[in-house]
Amino acid sequence: MARKKVEAIEDVKKKYVRMALETGNYSSIARKAGISRGTLRAWMNEYGDEIRDQMEDTETTILSENPTKDELMEKYEQAMKLLGEKELEVAMLKNLLKKGK
Repeated sequence: MARKKVEAIEDVKKKYVRMALETGNYSSIARKAGISRGTLRAWMNEYGDEIRDQMEDTETTILSENPTKDELMEKYEQAMKLLGEKELEVAMLKNLLKKGK
């Protein structure tokens, strides 16, 4: 049980690292995560290389300078999928926290 909690927490840390790498806005991501920039920096040091490798391996759409409607729709669909994954992770973490009390 404790191992699952640790893995879940590490997954959340990795997601915030990915968000920071994708947006480049570390302050905003740290605020969203409810942590300090220093903590996010520590997570970046711990998981940054792994996440960068994953980002290179996955199919992500980078918008051109003048994106077409189809490109925008594809990017929107990717964003909605990521949002759904984030919401699921939050729900899972809340459930784990409730069980831990």
